[in-house]
Amino acid sequence: MKHAAAKNPEKAPRFWRDDALPFIEARAIADGREVCYARHSHAHFSIGAITAGRSTYVHEQAQFEVAAGTVVLMNPGDVHACNPIDDQPWSYVMLYVETPWLTDLQHQLGFAEELEFRRFSDTHLTDAELFGKLMGLYEVLLDDQMEALAKHSAAVEFFSDLQGRLNPADEPVAEPNFKLERAADFIREHCTEVLSLEAICAAAQLSPSYLIRAFKQRYGMTPHAFVVNQRIQFARERLRSGQLIADVALQAGFADQAHFQRAFKQHLAATPGQYRG
Repeated sequence: MKHAAAKNPEKAPRFWRDDALPFIEARAIADGREVCYARHSHAHFSIGAITAGRSTYVHEQAQFEVAAGTVVLMNPGDVHACNPIDDQPWSYVMLYVETPWLTDLQHQLGFAEELEFRRFSDTHLTDAELFGKLMGLYEVLLDDQMEALAKHSAAVEFFSDLQGRLNPADEPVAEPNFKLERAADFIREHCTEVLSLEAICAAAQLSPSYLIRAFKQRYGMTPHAFVVNQRIQFARERLRSGQLIADVALQAGFADQAHFQRAFKQHLAATPGQYRG
């Protein structure tokens, strides 16, 4: 995972990217007056949230005033710019998503395979729920304690929901539910390893978008939460036998003992030490 910023952390752009998730990048601007844009376009899809203040949003031939709480969307190739109004401060976060990844997700959700990227008709909207979910995804991506599986899953969930809200497919994809048990079995068997969303999907022969939606509906938790839960069950058995907490944390697949302590307490309302006795 990489974070990048210039010398002044208060005003400089902040970028996030992770080699494990090469299809998405995040950016935060604390003071939009510091980064003015000429009209421009790019090959990826962009979605952003205005977090404070207000600004002018130019999209193709139209111009709008957008304020805190607004979600803005830019299709690949759209000419756009967003700049301050009368030198008033404003801030925002942006996610940049590779078009092939989003196109593949659209196909998983039911778009005809022969179609290329299906554009969004909305350029901006004020939707408190969507705004909250976008900010939630941004926080997940920047969370150093989150595994790549959790971040990847959150991205699939958010962009699947975004398609359903603003750009629904004509015929949703249906998949047999018995494959979900195969996914769960794979997680149970490999829970102490570093798991990727791709590996779980391959084992179950399910698309990421379907797995994320259906798994949570079937088991009441996301695949990543299921992984953590299985690790905690694994750890309980080892703690009962009197093994050292630090050893158990590593055996169970946690990055470090602190991460293990937090997860264990969230699941059992007790620390590993209290549980072991």
